Amino acid sequence: MILVTGASGLVGSHLLCQLTQEASVVRALYRSENRRQDTKEIFNFYFKEKADQFFNKIEWIKGDILSLTDLALMFEDVTHVYHCAALVSFHKADFHRCLQVNREGTANIVNFCLKHKVEKLCYVSSTAALSYNTNGLTDESFKWIPGPEVSGYSISKFAAEKEVWRGIEEGLKAVIINPCVILGPGSWKESSLSIFKSASKGIGFYPSGSNAIVDVRDVVYSMHYLMNSEISSKKFLCTGPNVTFKELLEALAVRFNKSAPKIKSPRWLSLVVASFSEVINLILRKRAGLTIESVYSAYKNITYDNRLICEATGVKFHSLSDTLDHAINGKIERN
Repeated sequence: MILVTGASGLVGSHLLCQLTQEASVVRALYRSENRRQDTKEIFNFYFKEKADQFFNKIEWIKGDILSLTDLALMFEDVTHVYHCAALVSFHKADFHRCLQVNREGTANIVNFCLKHKVEKLCYVSSTAALSYNTNGLTDESFKWIPGPEVSGYSISKFAAEKEVWRGIEEGLKAVIINPCVILGPGSWKESSLSIFKSASKGIGFYPSGSNAIVDVRDVVYSMHYLMNSEISSKKFLCTGPNVTFKELLEALAVRFNKSAPKIKSPRWLSLVVASFSEVINLILRKRAGLTIESVYSAYKNITYDNRLICEATGVKFHSLSDTLDHAINGKIERN
């Protein structure tokens, strides 16, 4: 029995599409009925008239990785676990919740894997759980370093990875995958896909930073390969094309028939706007607009070295163009 946590998220839903083509039954953890329906729409996008055939292979369990009672039910007869569940937020007000979901939730998953003698765990971490090279390519050797511009999300994912390494020391076979900004078909209300919604309305400004994007299909391929290999006790950067944010926004502007952003927004101005935005969000109890932590990220220049995962899995990363076109074609309208 294969268990997928975070099954209704971007990675989880695409992973289910892969697993249901092979396994007779896949157990999937979800928390929201609307998100589960999004997953069904992903199946409709990929499988058309055969969507029900594959979707019905999923044993859905509504639960929470912070609930030991829910986990006891989930882990019955489980042999392999893909842990995709996480809280992604760059709002300072969400720090403690991020730490709870990402670190404590992962600790719970690791403990149940050990208790039930699970054969292997694949944990979806993030490039946020590493430091980066300011003078060249960043690879898996760049250990996480705390600092004033490190996001709460970054802290929580690094802490979650420590729980997985603790499990490995206690005898658990596990691999860790560290994707960057993941793009693919789904609801544009998803955190990483919200850029499509903004670009479709037109964006006049761009930050000076750079990062990498990765196609969700490549993330799922890599996870599936690593899980079915003898590879264990290792972590892998899973990053596609390295791009500047200007290049990314220009490519999106072409697809939405909008003017390309022409004004480079200074960092100080973005931080001022983000500060006001966070105050307003705090008063209104909302989560929208720029945040100080997201501005810090947007002005860093990071390029990643993906050779290790390419050599281990043979993955051929999709181009920026292919990824954007595929994601836009697979847009899901959420009520």
